[in-house]
Amino acid sequence: MDGDSGPSLFPLHRCKILHLVRHAQGIHNVEGDKNYDAYSSPEFFDAHLTPLGWQQVDNLREYVRACGIFKRIDLVITSPLLRTLQTAVGVFGCEDCPNSLDVPPLMVANAGCSDRSAISSLNCPPFIAVELCREEWGFYPCDKRRNITDYQLLFPAIDFSLIENDEDILWKADVKETGEEVAARGMTFMKWLWTRKEKEIAIVTHSGFLFHTLSAFGNDLHPPLKKEFCEPFANCELRSFVIVDRSMTGSDISTTNYPGNIPSGQDHPSDSMDEKNAENKKAPNSEFT
Repeated sequence: MDGDSGPSLFPLHRCKILHLVRHAQGIHNVEGDKNYDAYSSPEFFDAHLTPLGWQQVDNLREYVRACGIFKRIDLVITSPLLRTLQTAVGVFGCEDCPNSLDVPPLMVANAGCSDRSAISSLNCPPFIAVELCREEWGFYPCDKRRNITDYQLLFPAIDFSLIENDEDILWKADVKETGEEVAARGMTFMKWLWTRKEKEIAIVTHSGFLFHTLSAFGNDLHPPLKKEFCEPFANCELRSFVIVDRSMTGSDISTTNYPGNIPSGQDHPSDSMDEKNAENKKAPNSEFT
């Protein structure tokens, strides 16, 4: 059905639920909100969260548990930058990290000037870092990542194996991605999601990536709905979306559909049974002939 013709239906097993999260407030956001040129400062290289940012993380953490999202998430995907890694583990990790168990933490204590205790990976969904959902590449030092080997020491339980290069070869000091390039990268990321078996996924990423990626969607919808796609994200804001596989390139077998007709045998429609009963009433009873 067209976007302006009312409700539409789509098979559940050809859908995924995405919980999109922008990182909490970073040190670059504070000065950048005052003067945009501050984003160019080298002191904000791979910016970490502020104390207010960690408070935002704690608030979102309470929310995803209270509303039931946390129990449903199959996977957490995060951009491999310090502020997104901190946000991801702070929101979707476990609070206490017991020393008695031989389980690597999602984040070691005080990682990234956080002044926070270690965050446990017990009873949490798996975490993976993905380069495709990074912020716009280039120019601003806050958007340049450190070496993956450095992150692995700070976030031992996060899987960084999908990132091919230890050093950041994507960020260029004199070249910045265009909005069109970010949107194309975002669409590549969305297509990659269909190769994943998980159905409900949290993605912790950045405002620019979210804006340009989501702007590529919803062009067939009413203007107010399209506006929802393009509205900028606040720090630590979460929005949930459903994406569908119209091409069937990532189609699976449904885990909820029930085939019917079990046990096997002829299943007569009700109108056929009514006709058969009527014929039986008309036929003479052999007992009285």
